[in-house]
Amino acid sequence: MSERFRAVFMGTPQFAVPCLEALVDIAEVAAVVCQPDRPAGRGLELTAPPVKARALELGLTVVQPTKLRTGEFAAWLREQAVDVALVVAYGRILPKDVLDAPRLGCVNVHASLLPKYRGAAPITWAVVHGEAETGITLMKMDEGMDTGDVLEPFATPIDPDETAGELSDRLAALGALAVRRGLPKLVGGGYTPIPQEHAKATAAPLLKKEDGRISFAKSARAVHDHVRGMTPWPGAFTTLGGKTVKVHATHVASVPEGDAAPGTVVFADKTRVLVACAERGVELARVQLEGKKAVTGAEWFMGRGVKPGDVLGS
Repeated sequence: MSERFRAVFMGTPQFAVPCLEALVDIAEVAAVVCQPDRPAGRGLELTAPPVKARALELGLTVVQPTKLRTGEFAAWLREQAVDVALVVAYGRILPKDVLDAPRLGCVNVHASLLPKYRGAAPITWAVVHGEAETGITLMKMDEGMDTGDVLEPFATPIDPDETAGELSDRLAALGALAVRRGLPKLVGGGYTPIPQEHAKATAAPLLKKEDGRISFAKSARAVHDHVRGMTPWPGAFTTLGGKTVKVHATHVASVPEGDAAPGTVVFADKTRVLVACAERGVELARVQLEGKKAVTGAEWFMGRGVKPGDVLGS
């Protein structure tokens, strides 16, 4: 067992919790830093982020700064005299004085194989773009957006029917493995950081609700990838009769021969609903109408919510 080291953890959402738990197992955690509590739920009650909740359960000190660029937070971090700060989905860009405060700097667990998918939503965009593989990158942070030197990549295949939510859970666990293996190696001087090939970088921008809108003018595979990539958030959707229809699950399918325009319901009965795409079609396996619970495509048809010839998204 390598000698324990001293660290600060910086993270906010549920994705970061397994990495926090891994760090607690291998290091002395001086404090946990996360974003301030936010209003959540229908009552908009002030709610602690998942990392804070878990940190308090573990008996750790929690700090929730509102500003990072006044110099106060960097001074606090220097006072902690830590070897490293581990940053996992913290949600804020760190200024140089913060990055330089720990003895070995700040290390990030990023949910893609960098330089691919730099940005806030790497898991979603990897799925939407039909990638066959993604992973976790353990990297030294610099002032750019996920531009720092790579310490080690940890790759994993993406199942062709896996949703972004399912992949996120797997990558959170893989991130914890990267922490357990990589942080002691870093502290022990076992890494030679490798600069990223910046010319190969791709972006994974922050998601908006409108990103969930389905375009049936794409191939069936692209539509299927879009739906699973937008699940669970912001959620894939289309419209019918001026009302929003959320689409929770699809399957790529062969559709009856013909020249139906993309988005046309080409088949619907008590077994399934098929919609034409630019190439082939998709079965709408699970949908949800405004103000209703989610149902199968067949249940949607039997409830007279959809029929052959309807055009979605028009």
